Amino acid sequence: MVGKFERNKDTVQELTESAATHVGRIAVIIATAVRDVTREIGDLVTDGIEMREASRRAESDTRTFEVIEGDFEESSRRSNGR
Repeated sequence: MVGKFERNKDTVQELTESAATHVGRIAVIIATAVRDVTREIGDLVTDGIEMREASRRAESDTRTFEVIEGDFEESSRRSNGR
């Protein structure tokens, strides 16, 4: 027959193992969430940078277009006789 001390030891051991398993799972959940949030923030910043660069390119684009025979063509092409 198992004594009271050994039963208590077994209970504490099981509880400690269970707690360690759950804490480990929680740590994985938190680490994954931090990774995912960091990735999303990085993607958001990248999108902002790309939009800013596209805006700057659009501002520096001085070409003009007009509709010629249903298509958009650069104005300089028409004036050059092309």
